[in-house]
Amino acid sequence: MDPIEPLITSLLKELGEDPERDGLERTPLRVARSMRYFTDGYRQDPDEILNGALFEVSYDEMVLVKDIEFYSLCEHHMLPFFGRVHVAYIPNGKVLGLSKIPRLVEMFARRLQVQERLTTDIAQTLESLLEPKGVAVVVEAIHLCMMMRGVQQQNSSATTSSIRGEFERDGKTRSEFMNLLQRRRESFA
Repeated sequence: MDPIEPLITSLLKELGEDPERDGLERTPLRVARSMRYFTDGYRQDPDEILNGALFEVSYDEMVLVKDIEFYSLCEHHMLPFFGRVHVAYIPNGKVLGLSKIPRLVEMFARRLQVQERLTTDIAQTLESLLEPKGVAVVVEAIHLCMMMRGVQQQNSSATTSSIRGEFERDGKTRSEFMNLLQRRRESFA
């Protein structure tokens, strides 16, 4: 038995529910499995995720992967927040396999988080592993803790950014990044 199961059983009782009633009998098991899945980023390592997918190249223009969907749990209320992440970097002799960027985003999102830390975790990791000329990360998210409780704002969203290196120092590079984010994806058909 997962140690989370009895905790959920106790929680159900505290809330005034009967954990043995039809419909709730297997809820502690399902919640335990869900929580393990939602937080499996704690059991992952960036080096393992990248799995040697660094490649020596002479390319030194911006690499941008945008609209990476993510789902996370806010560490304050353990309610979901979700949205999109946009990641860009300017290589300095090395590029990363493109599929590794969404995997890195998912690893950090699968931890109890705040959006601000999620943003900087992604940027710091890419900066550390790639040693690029610059990194830019923008996260746009909707927070259920703001929608379901507290201020109950149904149409609000939050945007955070971490801008480093060339993106920070060079206004032209930063503008190019921001302009590329504004473009909506067109059909490739």
